[in-house]
Amino acid sequence: MTPAPPSIAADALPQALVEQGHAVLAPAAFRMLVGLDAASLTALVPSWSDLPPDAFLRDGGRYRRRRHSCFIVDGATVQRVAHRPHWQPLEYNALHGGLERRFEPMSLDITALPAWAAVLRGLAAVCSQIKGAQPWFIEAHQFRIDTTDGIGRPTPEGAHRDGVDFVVVVLVDRRGVKGGETRVFDADGPTGIRFTMTEPWTLLMLDDARVIHETTPIQPLEPGRPDGHRDTLVLTFRRGAFQGPGNA
Repeated sequence: MTPAPPSIAADALPQALVEQGHAVLAPAAFRMLVGLDAASLTALVPSWSDLPPDAFLRDGGRYRRRRHSCFIVDGATVQRVAHRPHWQPLEYNALHGGLERRFEPMSLDITALPAWAAVLRGLAAVCSQIKGAQPWFIEAHQFRIDTTDGIGRPTPEGAHRDGVDFVVVVLVDRRGVKGGETRVFDADGPTGIRFTMTEPWTLLMLDDARVIHETTPIQPLEPGRPDGHRDTLVLTFRRGAFQGPGNA
């Protein structure tokens, strides 16, 4: 059986990232970190049912829906910036690297909620504790991976890094699926961990320079019931600027 996530206390997150390059928070610890109650986070959930299909999947799949928006967090200030494409170099994404992918933006109804700003501020503060206080350039991705084709691939590019400073993966919902094991490995060695996130608002945070990560495919929990899905929020934090063709 896949192990449960090795969760830690919220105040231990910065030190864990410094020491091992990755850490997991259980839902209660995540809520404590960002200063929100369960109801405030639950208000974000309905937006995952309104994600358009990902039109850029190069493996021909139909299993991924997503939205994408960008933000700058500087201390307590959270600024949503003009919509821009998502871009990664081939070095970090062999499947979709080098391609400017312009996804539909996140709903203004969601990103205007106080809970959304609280999540970004809380996580940016952790980044600043480790790398020093500064503006953080954040790309936010809402994902729904389903089993319409019998299998859904959360990371079709395989084990990878993202070319940023920190990556956060938050499980938002998981229904009617099996699989979806998270795997984190040292970038320069064989050491790693594996676990499956099953409880909504479980958080994984990664030092992108030190580890690579992937999530295994999902399949229907019951044969003949391809209506399951796995919803996640993925946030990347980068110093200096957003990643782009002229700023890899």
